Amino acid sequence: MPSTLEKELAPFMFIDAQTGSYSVILNVGTYKQEVFESRADEGFEGNGYDWASLAAVFLEENMPELVAVIHFDPEADMFCVYSDTKDALITFTRGFKQACEQHDLIHDLFSRAELD
Repeated sequence: MPSTLEKELAPFMFIDAQTGSYSVILNVGTYKQEVFESRADEGFEGNGYDWASLAAVFLEENMPELVAVIHFDPEADMFCVYSDTKDALITFTRGFKQACEQHDLIHDLFSRAELD
């Protein structure tokens, strides 16, 4: 049965590597794909790199105090963010998901994302 945190963050998945490092991943291609399609003519596809560009804008503008401890490691088919600080990663992911759920806000943030 999924934990409260798993339900809250879904479709993002929190991973405790049990090594003092924590990750959150998202298999890309379905969640909020319409956001990326809004700039497809510029080359955005909604891949992991595009998600990282969007998340970086969110992080810098909304949680600058976490910039030093939140790191991105995307791949083509997966968005990945990690940190050695569990609470910081959870705080970031909660905030980012809430932003993703607000149509106008996420499109505004995405307007400043840069193609990687």
